[in-house]
Amino acid sequence: MWTKRLMWIVWPAFLAAGVMEMLVFAAFDPQDMRWLGQGVELSRTSIYSLAFFAFWAVFIAAGYLTALLSIPSDEVNTYPSLQ
Repeated sequence: MWTKRLMWIVWPAFLAAGVMEMLVFAAFDPQDMRWLGQGVELSRTSIYSLAFFAFWAVFIAAGYLTALLSIPSDEVNTYPSLQ
């Protein structure tokens, strides 16, 4: 059952990260980015991949917190965890 609950969080986060990736990189070119005043020495594909996983992690955290906060108060101590 925990895998089903995990997918309720991970799959929408994956889709949201994909949309966010398209929106961000439609406006910004990875080769024009600077980090601490210097150009980023990674390839475009590496930057796209790192950004996608960062967006995905943020959306997973947001989804998990939403699921956690949506538990009714009478089920807080009896609600099964993801483990």
